[in-house]
Amino acid sequence: MNIYADNAATTKISEKAKKVLIEQLESNFGNPSSLYGIGQKSKEILEKAREDVAKAINAEPREIYFTSGGSEADNQALRTLAAEGKKKGKTQIISSKFEHHAILHTLRALEREGFEVTLLDVHENGIVSPEELEKAITDNTAFVTIMYANNEIGTIQPIEELGQVCKDHNIPFHTDAVQAVGHLPIDVKKENIDLLSASAHKFHGPKGVGFLYVKKGIRLHNLIEGGAQERGKRAGTENVPSIVAAAAALTEAVANIEENSKKLKKYRDYIISGIGEIPHSALNGDREQRLPSNINFCFEGIEGESLLLLLDDRGIYASSGSACTSGSLDPSHVLLAIGRVHDVAHGSLRISIGEDITQEEADYIIKNTKEVVGYLRSFSPVWRSLSEGKGQHIL
Repeated sequence: MNIYADNAATTKISEKAKKVLIEQLESNFGNPSSLYGIGQKSKEILEKAREDVAKAINAEPREIYFTSGGSEADNQALRTLAAEGKKKGKTQIISSKFEHHAILHTLRALEREGFEVTLLDVHENGIVSPEELEKAITDNTAFVTIMYANNEIGTIQPIEELGQVCKDHNIPFHTDAVQAVGHLPIDVKKENIDLLSASAHKFHGPKGVGFLYVKKGIRLHNLIEGGAQERGKRAGTENVPSIVAAAAALTEAVANIEENSKKLKKYRDYIISGIGEIPHSALNGDREQRLPSNINFCFEGIEGESLLLLLDDRGIYASSGSACTSGSLDPSHVLLAIGRVHDVAHGSLRISIGEDITQEEADYIIKNTKEVVGYLRSFSPVWRSLSEGKGQHIL
């Protein structure tokens, strides 16, 4: 049996999106910036896709800018807000300790340019407190950026409340919603969101395309110069086939959010209960306030890489954390941020299930995770030491 359980890293393109992509590649090759007929046809198709994306998050079409993905959208959002803040003499940026590296690395670069970065705690449950955000805001705060849902442990943040705090202080609020768009109902107006980043390959669209929502009235700064595309804010000929496929995938995902969420939560909770029977294991992040597809555990006495390789041998494709840091030997900064110690953080497993999961597959994941953890512990000197009472269990 083969089970793909790493949907947080990327999703399989949906049949509808794939069909649209192929149709566009075959029949719609015109440059949307051209004035002749086939170019203008591409332009019409592009703008229809913009309308569909905007509708999915209750935005206006002119507030949507297409990008190459979430990382580009994050960078452009933060660079824009930093530049606008600096004009007003404001140089403090508030974020959280477990953001995606597209955010954290950009913040680090901004620090080198003179900005002061305040990273809020996320606590053991992996949730940012609106009250702590309120206390961190000063007269020098330029903007706030806090992710909608964490890419590793899946915890969902109180975005509406966080956004309201920012609104009350007249501070721009950005959210990296790459893991949330298409999986959770999002309303940028109701949730007080000023800028939002998304990536199509996380909601069954093609790779290499995403979008940035920018509330009307915010002056977007260019990250890529060289052309008048995207109303002069993102140079480069638009990838119309992928954009149209992304819009189709998002429209389909939003239409099925309630049904998919109900099914995913059922199997998520079932798998959490099963894996939770493993002694000295712990679920990472809040049990309830988490993405419907996310399961993330730490196990004492084992190393995560060995766990993944052995599960791979059994046809289970999972991960230990963010796909963007898979080459790193360091423990996850997300797990460290919620208080896991280094040794335990190294023994982590992230399972992100898809909407097509079956009962048989859920049982297979539980059974094999239990067996592999037991096998690895059987020859682990760390586990042997703990079992003989020479060390103290943490979990």
